[in-house]
Amino acid sequence: MHKDISTISPIDGSVLVQRHCTSSSEIEAILSKATFAQRKWSQLPLAERCEHVRRGVATLVESKAGIAEEITRQMGRPIRFTPNEITLFEEKALHLISIAETALADRYPASVPGFQRLMRREPHGVVFIIAPWNFPLLTCANSLITALLAGNTVLLRHSSQTPLVSERLVEAFHEAGVPDGVLQYVHSTHADTRLIMKAPEVNYLCFIGSSTSGLMVEQIELGRCIGVGLELSGVDPAYIRQDANLEKTVDEVLEGAFFNSGQSCSGVQRVYVHQSVYQEFLDRAVVATDRYVLGNPLDHSTTLGPLVRMPYATTVREIVGQSMSLGAKNLVDSSKYPLDTIHTSYLGPKILAGANHDMQIMKEDCFGPVIGVMPVSGDEQAIELMNDCDYGLSASVFTQDLEVAMRIGSRVQTGTWLMNRCDYHDPALAWSGVKQSGRGVSASYLGFEQLTRVKSYHMRLWQS
Repeated sequence: MHKDISTISPIDGSVLVQRHCTSSSEIEAILSKATFAQRKWSQLPLAERCEHVRRGVATLVESKAGIAEEITRQMGRPIRFTPNEITLFEEKALHLISIAETALADRYPASVPGFQRLMRREPHGVVFIIAPWNFPLLTCANSLITALLAGNTVLLRHSSQTPLVSERLVEAFHEAGVPDGVLQYVHSTHADTRLIMKAPEVNYLCFIGSSTSGLMVEQIELGRCIGVGLELSGVDPAYIRQDANLEKTVDEVLEGAFFNSGQSCSGVQRVYVHQSVYQEFLDRAVVATDRYVLGNPLDHSTTLGPLVRMPYATTVREIVGQSMSLGAKNLVDSSKYPLDTIHTSYLGPKILAGANHDMQIMKEDCFGPVIGVMPVSGDEQAIELMNDCDYGLSASVFTQDLEVAMRIGSRVQTGTWLMNRCDYHDPALAWSGVKQSGRGVSASYLGFEQLTRVKSYHMRLWQS
């Protein structure tokens, strides 16, 4: 019996999309098709695979406006920002295409007379990608494009909040001439998703989502030795030193905290400010926050949309309440955001001054437009506090001194270290996390290593 998934739009609570979940027999057929297609796809010259993927991306981009509106309606990001996700998806894809030949090239050790030796990257086979709703295209870009270029076929499962994204990707790639079975999607229940993960046809699993869900993936007994890449949550810090350019720093930190209504795994949540500029930072931040407009995300004047689901908004409100009960003070005038009531998923921005590490805002993934701000005495205390967390996805420092920034970064436990910017993914650099923020690598040439396996060739040449 088919089960249905329903996508409830956070804009107004209406049912936006309804789909039948993929049945067990359909899943079997999809996996079989992916296995068969992979044998032919992997035998195509790399240049041909690159061209197929390039055309698929170009076809997707042709529908940018329509896809952007669909994403906004599904998850609530303001329409003024959503088209940029398609643009960034294209940029990531084109970069990966540009480095594929070098990343997948054979590696030759030092020459030895009488022998031919090399190491070659070969595809895993069928890659299963589980992607989230918050940046549904951007988060899956690295794994999806890299897997296809490397010669794998891909089965894509997006969150039930953004099922149209998987459909649009597959439609675009098929329209562009990518062979049937190379890229497919499923709309599956959690139980069927676990069965797909365990299916013998699946050779590699990429999970992108919350740390809580990632730990559940870790606990599933796959019963086989396959690779698993986990891109998970962050409770990311920013440190503002006494020499920071505050005029530029405030805007950058608030953008890193409030963009997408704070629903970013690498968004800023913890802010440590040198005590000598602490009050000035807060004063500037309050003024800058006044520019944010909470409203219907289909309105081009809106800069903050609703959180994706009501339970998530409730969690954010509980974290804010716990922090304020321990002495934090919200400096933002809530009356400026009349949509922000306990009966809606619309949340106005919040700056919690006087935060400390007894508060949930500095320890737990909040996933809302909220920052905790804490004064620090200097670099040593900032480093200690930035590391006092179970997560380590990205972290930022704001300073005029590159040498100091590098020195601090070498001691902060994080996958990505940024100076004078935050919540940024450089497509040329690896994306990874430490501690509860995941394992494995995506993006850059290292991402190709994760989505392939190495085969060594040792060939002895007999002398006649």
